[in-house]
Amino acid sequence: MENSKQVLTGKIVLITGGTGSFGHAATSKFLKLGVKEIRILSRDEKKQDDMRKEFDDDRLKFYIGDIRDYASIHGAFRGVDYVFNAAALKQVPSCEFYPLEAVKTNIIGSDNVVTACVENKVKKAVFLSTDKAAYPINAMGMSKALMEKNIIARSRQMITGDTVFCLTRYGNVMGSRGSVIPLFVEQAHNNRPLTITNPRMTRFMMSLDDAVELVLYAFENGQQGDTFIKKGPAVDIETLADAIIDLTKGKGGKTYIGTRHGEKVDEVLITSEEMLRAEEYPDFFCIKADNRDLNYDKYVSQGYDDDGLEKMYTSQNTKQLSLTEIKNLLQELHLL
Repeated sequence: MENSKQVLTGKIVLITGGTGSFGHAATSKFLKLGVKEIRILSRDEKKQDDMRKEFDDDRLKFYIGDIRDYASIHGAFRGVDYVFNAAALKQVPSCEFYPLEAVKTNIIGSDNVVTACVENKVKKAVFLSTDKAAYPINAMGMSKALMEKNIIARSRQMITGDTVFCLTRYGNVMGSRGSVIPLFVEQAHNNRPLTITNPRMTRFMMSLDDAVELVLYAFENGQQGDTFIKKGPAVDIETLADAIIDLTKGKGGKTYIGTRHGEKVDEVLITSEEMLRAEEYPDFFCIKADNRDLNYDKYVSQGYDDDGLEKMYTSQNTKQLSLTEIKNLLQELHLL
C-alpha cells in the first residue's frame, strides 16, 4: 500500500467538524503531506475564522454547513478526493440529556456524509468513532455504535469504483476539548480539589498525534467496512490526578464525587465477539466487516465459531501507565 504522502500529494481533502481538536491536528499534518487543498466543513464561523488566522495557508478552504442538513453540505464535496468525518456530538452528559440530538448528528449526519461521498465520487472516507461504541451504555456510545453499523451496511452496497468506507475507533484523546485532563489542570492551577468520579476508573490515553496516525493508517490500509483500533496504554483516574497535582504543585487535593450517569469503570475498544474477526498487527487491530447478507438460510446455518471466544480489549487489560510514566507523557505533550 502506498504511504499517505504519496496518496495525498496534490489531492483535495475534506474534514467534517474540522475546527475541533482532531481537525486542527489533522490539518497541520496534511499540509505537510503536500495536499492541494483542505476543506474545513463545520457550522461554527467563529472557530473557522480563528483557524483561518492560525494557519494562514491558501490551501485551507472553509465551508459553513451542518452534516444534519444534506443540502448544506453536498456542494462542499464536489471535486473532493478523500473525506475524514470527525463531526459529532461527543460529550456523554450532553448526549444523555439530548439523545435525539446525538441521533441527528452522529447517525443521520454521518449517513448524509456517506451519501455526499457517493454522489460526488469521493475515493475513500474514514469515519471516527469511540471506545464508547463497544458495549455501549450511554446515548453517545449508542449513537456511535449505530453510526458504525450504518457505515458498514452502506459499505456493503458499494461496487468496484465506488467510495471505500472504513472506520477508526479510539479512546480518550489527551487534552481534547471536554476531556478530563484540561479540567484537572484548571482545578489544580486554581488550588481547587480535583473531582474524581471513581478512583478505580481506567481510561485509554492517546495523543492527538496518535489519533491522526490511526486515521492515516486506516486511510492507507482500509478496505470496505474495516474498523481500525490502535493499541495503547491506559491509566486509572486517581494516578492521573496525582500526576497533575505533582506537576502543577496544586494544593487543593482530591475529592470523590462518584461515577456519573452513563460512565463505565473500564472502557472497551474491542468486544469479545469482535475479537473473533479481528486481525492483529504490532500496533493495531483491524475488525473485518461482517459481510453476511439477508439470505436467511445462510444466516441461520452459518455463523461464527465462538468456541474460542477471545478476551475483549479494554482499558483495564492493556498496559497500565505508572505515576512516573503518565507524568512524563503529560510533560512531553505540553498539556499543563
